[in-house]
Amino acid sequence: MKKAAFHNLGCKVNAYEAEAMQEMLEKAGYEIVPFKEGADVYVINTCTVTNIADRKSRQMLHRARKLNPDAIVVAAGCYVQAQDGKEIDPCIDIVIGNNHKKDLVRILEEYESGQAAGEIEDINRTKEYEELHLTRTGEHTRAYIKVQDGCNQFCTYCIIPYARGRVRSRKTEDVVAEVKDLAQNGYCEVVLTGIHLSSYGIDFDGQRHLLDLICAVHEVDGIMRIRLGSLEPGIVTEEFARTISSLPKICPHFHLSLQSGCDATLRRMNRKYTSEQYYEKCRILRKYFDHPALTTDVIVGFPGETEEEFQQSLAFVDKVDFYETHIFKYSKREGTKAAVMPDQVDEQVKAKRSSLMIALGEKKRKAYEQSFAGKTVEVLIEEKAVIDGKTVQTGHTREYMKIALETEEDLSNCIINAQIDNDAQIIH
Repeated sequence: MKKAAFHNLGCKVNAYEAEAMQEMLEKAGYEIVPFKEGADVYVINTCTVTNIADRKSRQMLHRARKLNPDAIVVAAGCYVQAQDGKEIDPCIDIVIGNNHKKDLVRILEEYESGQAAGEIEDINRTKEYEELHLTRTGEHTRAYIKVQDGCNQFCTYCIIPYARGRVRSRKTEDVVAEVKDLAQNGYCEVVLTGIHLSSYGIDFDGQRHLLDLICAVHEVDGIMRIRLGSLEPGIVTEEFARTISSLPKICPHFHLSLQSGCDATLRRMNRKYTSEQYYEKCRILRKYFDHPALTTDVIVGFPGETEEEFQQSLAFVDKVDFYETHIFKYSKREGTKAAVMPDQVDEQVKAKRSSLMIALGEKKRKAYEQSFAGKTVEVLIEEKAVIDGKTVQTGHTREYMKIALETEEDLSNCIINAQIDNDAQIIH
């Protein structure tokens, strides 16, 4: 039996695709082994979101070659797609671009029969959604489901539209079929995810259909929770919030991408909203959900960001009261408009601004979690762990706070109620 090893880099969409490729090889008779010595095939699902991601992709490809010089090394995904097959490292045997991961088994067979193998197409011209299917995932309780690919936004700092192409959406019936398979295999929670999830369905008829998809998934028996991946503010309307708030399986946890709280910076980023429009979306969610967890991403040190603009962004983050704020120091990505913008910010200034934003984020996180003291929360137990010498069960609330309960009982994949600071504690 041939042995295959996988390594995934990047986002949840990449992780989904890597697991789908792994399941394909298992069905084709391969044994899946750890990413160590001894595999016959090494598949690296690459990332290109930053220059650092490119470097990590190259490092893992070289590592695979060193682990077994005679193995077949496959480079799949965004890094090779962005390279368009050019200047590909000689340590790679096969390159597979986005939209051809479904062809992995055929491509391996062609390579082994002596044919030139690999598939990279002009991703910016394709309108086809690449259909992959999972029946299980690496996580035992929560399944991430890819429902959409590509992005039409062209933010000035982002290379992803060039690596993933334009918006392509998965058929609703295919999503529902996969959710049913996962439910039958015991998964309680699904997370709908995509490269630009809010654009789901615009390639069907020019209209967004994410709300319709959510309602369809909500009907699947066995699924107890539905969580949404990263959303753009524009998707949040009164109708959207009112409808999903009426669906008991929807988790009150919303990741709304912000990037900056300063309007001038948002314009340079080519974001499609103002800070006040963003704030209104947060207000709408809080109108229909009781104390929802709002999380976000913020870039500091974007080209041209003055001290005044940073202070505006900091004040806005303070005003919104996020549960969690993921902070990124702006990093040049070759091939994007922002990389050649004037007034690039000094690295020491970026570091200082990042520290201030992180400190604010920590303060807000603690305040949000403290607001649950004494309250009873619903927890999906995911695994056993040892914390401070004690055996505990850990899992997440509907708001995605991580909870630990001190018990020897195996409650894995069970949904229970626990009181914070009495039966359970919040951990990180």
